[in-house]
Amino acid sequence: MKVYARLIRTAALAAALVLPLSMPKQASAQEWPTRAVTLVIPFAAGSASDVVGRILAARLSETLGQQVVVENVGGAGGTIGVGRVAKADPDGYQFVMGGIDTFAMSKALYKKLTYDPAADFLPVAMVAEQPIILMVRKDLPVKNFKEFVAYAKANPGNLKYGSAGVGSASHLGCAQLNAATGIDAVHVPYRGSAPAMQDAMAGRIDYICALGAAAIPQMENKTLTPLAALTKTRSPLAPDVPTAIEEGITGFEAPFWSAFFVPKGTPQAVIDKLQKATVKMIETPDLPARLQKVGSTLAPVDQANPAFLKTFLDSEIEKWGKTIKASGVTLD
Repeated sequence: MKVYARLIRTAALAAALVLPLSMPKQASAQEWPTRAVTLVIPFAAGSASDVVGRILAARLSETLGQQVVVENVGGAGGTIGVGRVAKADPDGYQFVMGGIDTFAMSKALYKKLTYDPAADFLPVAMVAEQPIILMVRKDLPVKNFKEFVAYAKANPGNLKYGSAGVGSASHLGCAQLNAATGIDAVHVPYRGSAPAMQDAMAGRIDYICALGAAAIPQMENKTLTPLAALTKTRSPLAPDVPTAIEEGITGFEAPFWSAFFVPKGTPQAVIDKLQKATVKMIETPDLPARLQKVGSTLAPVDQANPAFLKTFLDSEIEKWGKTIKASGVTLD
């Protein structure tokens, strides 16, 4: 009995010692955030992702109750910034705005990727989307998408399409479209979307698959001709532009989406708070109009949750893995 009593006292003492060690972490997760939070944008300041991210961060600061500070960590197609967040402390004070390029395309595209998009992060919420729009030079002798496909097939290897760089969303969006329609064209990569658009307007390349932020101004100024949106349904930013699906390319869609992700190991209480604050941000009345001015739209509220984002990311990784493998494009 004495031995049994000593065992009970020892167990009680051990529990008393362990409890204080576990409580601060649990309490800190419940109290989060108690200071400023950093949102990493894995692209340079002034990029389309940065412009959208800063608008969202300003509004998220209000709904979260703490300042959300934007930090631009560019390089290597956005993978440097994402890789840094993957190794950050999983305490909720650093998260990343990932997208189709850094989370869906990167796994198949880069030979030496420093992170696993699915295994090293936890999804929080989908936040925004930009349409990718097929645009052609003004003097290309086509009036619509079907005429464009016919013209391209009649001139195999003669047409040139530009992009923001090898492996960019504008490159792989067009590559997927070419594969779906049987078009044989020459890829001309640029150092960013701006010089690619300049050469398209000057007629030095024939077409480009441009993100909404770059495409909308050209549509308004009528400097390039839009033929199809690579989205599931017509974009509210370009309601008069038919989708590739409407034009007969069954099941084809390639929107440029953006979402919030936190490092693996982040407490569930933190994820829940960030997700709820994100939903409140999305529901802010004047936010849709602000994003539309920069060529983007907000994600629907029913997509702003971890369950949807995880399933969606898995499907995107699989889809783009096949596209990239078929294109033969790889990066170190």
